[in-house]
Amino acid sequence: MISLRVTLFLVILLTSLNLSESLTRFIHGRRFYHDEKQIRLFKIKNNITDLYYDQELDHFNEAESRTWKQRYWVNDEFFERESGPVFLMIGGEGEENPIWMKKGNWVVLAQKYNALLVMLEHRFYGKSRPTEDMSTDNLKYLSSEQGLADLATFRQFIHTSFNLTNSNKWISFGGSYPGSLSAWFRLKYPHLVHAAVSSSAPMLALVNFTDYLVVVNNSLYLYSPSCPRFIAQAMSQIEGLMMTPGGRSTLEKLFRTCDSIDSDLDVANFYSAVIGNFEEAVQYNKDNRLSRNTTITIDLLCDTMDQGSIGDPLTRYATVNDIFLEEYGQKCLDISYKKFIDEMKSVSWESSASEGGRQWTYQTCVEFGFYQSTDSPKHPFGQNIPADFYINQCKDIFGSEYDLNLLQRAVRDTNTNYGGYTYEGSRVVFVNGEIDPWHALGFTGQPPNSNTETIFIKGTAHCADLYPSSQKDPASLTQARNRIDELIGQWLTQ
Repeated sequence: MISLRVTLFLVILLTSLNLSESLTRFIHGRRFYHDEKQIRLFKIKNNITDLYYDQELDHFNEAESRTWKQRYWVNDEFFERESGPVFLMIGGEGEENPIWMKKGNWVVLAQKYNALLVMLEHRFYGKSRPTEDMSTDNLKYLSSEQGLADLATFRQFIHTSFNLTNSNKWISFGGSYPGSLSAWFRLKYPHLVHAAVSSSAPMLALVNFTDYLVVVNNSLYLYSPSCPRFIAQAMSQIEGLMMTPGGRSTLEKLFRTCDSIDSDLDVANFYSAVIGNFEEAVQYNKDNRLSRNTTITIDLLCDTMDQGSIGDPLTRYATVNDIFLEEYGQKCLDISYKKFIDEMKSVSWESSASEGGRQWTYQTCVEFGFYQSTDSPKHPFGQNIPADFYINQCKDIFGSEYDLNLLQRAVRDTNTNYGGYTYEGSRVVFVNGEIDPWHALGFTGQPPNSNTETIFIKGTAHCADLYPSSQKDPASLTQARNRIDELIGQWLTQ
C-alpha cells in the first residue's frame, strides 16, 4: 500500500489551486528561500530590531573611503556584563534570519553562560548591500576575505559600544559557508575571537565536487537500499526519452516543465533540476529549521520511489518532482537554460537573483568551485552534468574571463590562504552530519591539529547541531550538543 505521507501529497497535488510562478530555489548546493511574512511577524512579536553598522567597502585599499550600512542584531537578555562571553553568529550566502536571535542551540548555551548574542549579515546578502547594484564590477567587493574583515571591524565596534573588556571572550558560530568563516575567523584573527564552532563547513575548495552525489546516494541507501536502484532505473528511462523529440515531449508533460526542452543546455538544466530535488531533501533532511517546516524528507522521497503501486520508476520520479513543486507553490518546473542565465545576469537588488543566487554563484566562480557534477560512477543519477556545465555558467553570467583557468587559480589561492585540509587554527570544533553531503569536504575523523576537535553525528544532515532541539532528535545529536557545551565551558576558562 502507498504510505500515508505519499497519499497525502498525491491528494494535495490533485486539489491545490493556489500555485505561484516557478523559481530557482536550489543553486550550487544552497537553498534560497526566505519566508518574509513569517519572519516579519516573528520580529514584531519578539521585539527584534534590525540594526545597521557603518562598514568599510574595501578593507584592503586605504584609498577607498566609502562605507555602507551592514545589518546586524543583538540579544542581551542573558548577558552578564562583567564576565559574560560574546557569541557571534556569522551570516552567510542568503538573507539572514533574525529568528536566530531567539531560537537555536546557541541561545540555550547563551542562557547557560550569560552570553551576549550578536549576529552579522554577510555583505551583499539580504539587506546588507554595499553597492547600488550587483554588477560584476561591484561584486569584486564580495569575497570571504572581505567578509572576515567585516567581522573583525564589527567585533571592535561591538566591543566599544558595549564597553567590553578582555574578560568578555568571543566565540563565533556558523553553519555551512558561515561554518567555514567561523573557523577562518579564528585562524586569521585569533586576537579577536577566542574560539569557534564550525558546523557543516566545507574546508577545502575544489572545482569538481564529485563526492557530493556519492554522499547523497549513501544517505538514500541508509534509509532504503532499493531507493537508489529505482532512481537509477528512472534516470535510465529519462536518458532514453531524451534521445527523441517525442520522448522529450513526454518528459515535459510528466515533469510539468515551464518550457520545452530545446537545447543540450536545457537537457543539462533539466537533469540538474530533477537531481536537485534529491540533493535538497538529503542536505536538509529533518533539520528542525526555524522559519519554514517541511515534511519533505529522505523518508518521503524513498517511500515514493519504492511504491510500485504509483507506477514505474519514471512515474515515481515525476511524483517526487510534483511533491517539490507543490511544496514551494510552483506551477511548473523551470528548465530553460536561457531563462536561468537571464535571471542570474540581473544586477538589480529588486530581482529574484538578489535572494542570493547571483552572489553565491559569483563566489563559486571566483573562490570555491564546489560544483556538484555527476562525474563519479558511485551514484544513481547518470553522467549528464559535468563540472564544465557549471564553469560555463560562470562565463555566461559574468563574462568570458570567468573560465576554468581563473577558477583553478582561485581555488588554489583559497586553499593557500586558509590551509584547506592543513588548517592550523586552535580552539575550534568541527561538527558534521553523516547524511550531509558537505561533510565530504570537512573534518569528520582525525582533527586537523591537536588544538581542534571533530564531532561526526550519525544520522543527521546539514547544520543539525545549530537548530533547536527536538524530542525526535537522535541520541547522537544530543550527545554532540552536549560535547559542544562542554567545549565552550572549557574554552571560557582558558
